[in-house]
Amino acid sequence: MTLALIGLGQMAAAEAPQIHLVACGSVPPAALAGLADGLRQELGFKVDPAGEVQVPSAAYAPRRRQYQAEPFLPLIRPYRQQAPDLVLGITGVDLYVPSLNFVFGLADPRTRCAIISLARLDPQYYGQAADPRRFQERALKEAVHELGHLLGLSHCRRPDCVMFFSNSLADTDRKGQSFCPDCRRSLVSRFINNFNKLES
Repeated sequence: MTLALIGLGQMAAAEAPQIHLVACGSVPPAALAGLADGLRQELGFKVDPAGEVQVPSAAYAPRRRQYQAEPFLPLIRPYRQQAPDLVLGITGVDLYVPSLNFVFGLADPRTRCAIISLARLDPQYYGQAADPRRFQERALKEAVHELGHLLGLSHCRRPDCVMFFSNSLADTDRKGQSFCPDCRRSLVSRFINNFNKLES
């Protein structure tokens, strides 16, 4: 089986990951479709719009008017059907973790599940005019970023790499939607090592 990985051409792999997209609460169908198309093009993996779960009401923090991100992950974990698969939840509510004011997303490499929030990626959140193209670009960057964590990558120091940590929306707008050469090489090395283990 061959795997087209992040613009690097064809490489051998025993089993390519499949990405399962799960809507957490109300998510615009156009946003889900755009993410699915973008992830197929960027990563070369199969992408499956897998289903929908409810936003966990217990995760809501009234004083912050936000939802804690971590409780979303167990809700989407059942959509992981096979060992190589990745699950990405998408929600329209604003997320946070206790140590930060907000997060665009959160990943758990151990369970290979991640969640992204579309709330602060939408120009309308800031009282600006709707901009579907920019909104979709931001969503794709954050989706690729969190999936990169699920594939074993850490944050990158290069501001143009998709694995650069976005401390603000300006960081997301500045960085690209692709992996830098170093992160790309790291991904390929991981896939080759996994393939060799399966072959031995």
